Amino acid sequence: MSVTAKKSCSKVGCNKLTRDHYCEDHAKAIQQSYDKERGTAYQRGYGSQWRKARIEFLRKHPLTCTATLGGLVIEATVVDHITPHKGDKVLFWERVNWQVLCKPCHDSRTAREDGRFGK
Repeated sequence: MSVTAKKSCSKVGCNKLTRDHYCEDHAKAIQQSYDKERGTAYQRGYGSQWRKARIEFLRKHPLTCTATLGGLVIEATVVDHITPHKGDKVLFWERVNWQVLCKPCHDSRTAREDGRFGK
């Protein structure tokens, strides 16, 4: 396991050392600002209609395809949009754009595509 050297926080004027872009204090503030601008899950389309559709989709597709590596089959727990909908309601509801994943695979995919969580 390699250990990366600490560097100064990316926030101008902050000299705290971190292994990430921002120190713990500034990372928290940036995340809170992002969450405020992002809106609630309901505002982003994830209301009761989505929850019902998600449950139905998971019942029809109970096992994840991406987690079958090495013969391992894992229960699907997340319905993911293959192409991020970015607020497009038509794309949001297109079931051909949905896939089932386990939570670790979904989180890994999201982090890889967004560059990091919460971005």
